[in-house]
Amino acid sequence: MSTKDCQSNGLEFMKKTFWTASFIAIVVLVQVVAAQTALQTRELVLQLDPAKSGADITLVGNLHTVDGSFLSKRGMVHYDPSTGKVSGEIVFDATSGKTGNDSRDKKMHKDVIDSAHYPEIAFHPDRADGRLAASGESTLQVHGMFSIHGADHEVTFPVQVSLQEGSWTAKASFVIPYTKWGMKNPSVLFFRVGDEVKVQFHAAGILTP
Repeated sequence: MSTKDCQSNGLEFMKKTFWTASFIAIVVLVQVVAAQTALQTRELVLQLDPAKSGADITLVGNLHTVDGSFLSKRGMVHYDPSTGKVSGEIVFDATSGKTGNDSRDKKMHKDVIDSAHYPEIAFHPDRADGRLAASGESTLQVHGMFSIHGADHEVTFPVQVSLQEGSWTAKASFVIPYTKWGMKNPSVLFFRVGDEVKVQFHAAGILTP
């Protein structure tokens, strides 16, 4: 075979390789777009796993900062990406609240959140603004009603959501002005605490369309 023929065959092989690679790239791109389109047009159901979910709280005082936690109880959220409509609930066990100090915890449960009469703390979302990615992290502005101490309060806060195949995780940070919401400030003697408590929420569970 002559040098010219070898060069011609090599060029032909390169052309075929180029078009094959281009075809594969187009197919992958179409699949990605299709996945994004499907995600944006069908309702998603996020089932919460209580064992992997909960909330941490921080209450700043003049002598030290109080840290605590609450266990999640149950949760399921329906989300329609095409409209941003959300329904469902995420519920925490108010009686599970702990700060690492028995006397302080008794005061919190009795005088602040009154968990004996209001054993659940719940969030009922109704709307989410922002674009949810088919995989990886997204940040949505979630609006809804936060129920605590027997009353509902309108809230909006950013939620970081991460989707994987068949699963999801989420985390959010927001502040609860508990005294404005009708609860008592637990300050005693020389130890004074603020009128707001910071909440760090984390959750995980199963994702189904």
